Amino acid sequence: MKPEVKDDAAAPGRFAAGEDPAKREQILAGATRVFLRDGFAAASMNDITREAGVSKGTIYVYFRDKEDLFVAMVEAKRTAFLSSLRTVLADNENLDIGLYEFGVKFLEHMTDENTVTAMRTVLGVRERMPDLCSRFFRGPQNLRTVLHDYLEHYVGNGELLIDDLDLACGQFLDLVSGSFFKVRLFGTMPEPPSYEEISRVIRGAIFVFMAAYKAPSKASADAGVKGKIGETA
Repeated sequence: MKPEVKDDAAAPGRFAAGEDPAKREQILAGATRVFLRDGFAAASMNDITREAGVSKGTIYVYFRDKEDLFVAMVEAKRTAFLSSLRTVLADNENLDIGLYEFGVKFLEHMTDENTVTAMRTVLGVRERMPDLCSRFFRGPQNLRTVLHDYLEHYVGNGELLIDDLDLACGQFLDLVSGSFFKVRLFGTMPEPPSYEEISRVIRGAIFVFMAAYKAPSKASADAGVKGKIGETA
């Protein structure tokens, strides 16, 4: 009897076609560089093939087409960003400091040149891919979800008095953005704001937010917290 011949894809240490996470990441990294450099419309699968260092056949094993690659890029960036924000909040049990660190990371990311370029690209394909903006901003895990989960804890322990958490989350994000994202997106601010300017806006946002929602017994942050936030400015 002849020995059974097994498919190489099933051998130990090997992945089935289209299931190697390292190869998928390699393709996505190359595609990301092309999309950010050339924009969605001008980017070609040949460009992505060269940039990723793989064959076109390999790309099509992992992704259906250029649109599929672009959606995967947006989703990957959004997921990584939200994960980093959750980590920031998990590492800060003090509400004031947590909101400060969250705000800084949020605003630095939203005004970064790569983020602005990606957003312009998303807006540029909104007619061809109408659900992409919705998926990016309103996915199952978005900024409001992350912030909602964090604030809910402080409502539960009586530190915050908030009747409408969704509204409060939107208000804080609007306060934190400080109009920086809009002026960056439309090109009227050619460079990202300085850390000092970001810090000034975040501290002001926290002051206004706490004035509206801090429980009366918790209305004044202790000197140590204020000092730490000031030191990071």
